[in-house]
Amino acid sequence: MAVREKLLIAVDETETSMHALRYVAQVASGMQEMSICLLHIYPEPPPDYYLKGGTLSAYKEKQDAKAERVFSQAMTILAEAGVSKERLSTDNRFAEGKTISEELLAVRSEGDFGTVVVGKRGVSRTEEFLFGSISNALAQHSVNFTTWIVGSDDY
Repeated sequence: MAVREKLLIAVDETETSMHALRYVAQVASGMQEMSICLLHIYPEPPPDYYLKGGTLSAYKEKQDAKAERVFSQAMTILAEAGVSKERLSTDNRFAEGKTISEELLAVRSEGDFGTVVVGKRGVSRTEEFLFGSISNALAQHSVNFTTWIVGSDDY
């Protein structure tokens, strides 16, 4: 399959992510040759997580359950738009020792995806400076692939 026919969509439980997914559903339903991978990436637990008695296995279990709910919702949206399940796959990743952006770029490279889609969160300049922005990281590192950064209707 040609690279341009492989689409990677970063999904999570946020409305901006679902908005981006609905946008892709409208566009991709007519692209019968395109395969779509739904990607959910979760970060390491917060610093105080273990101090409060949390375990890594419990954290991963909770995140895996969240990913399954997100994938189910995403597949429903795509199916309602006419995207066949045969064109879909899912990938759930733990960004251990990496940022979400770094893990997203690694998955993009591993899978040789031609297009990456993310929803743009409305973060402030301060938040972006402190924590980074996934959409900014993708825009800066988009070499040999296309990035769709989909904003919500609220902006």
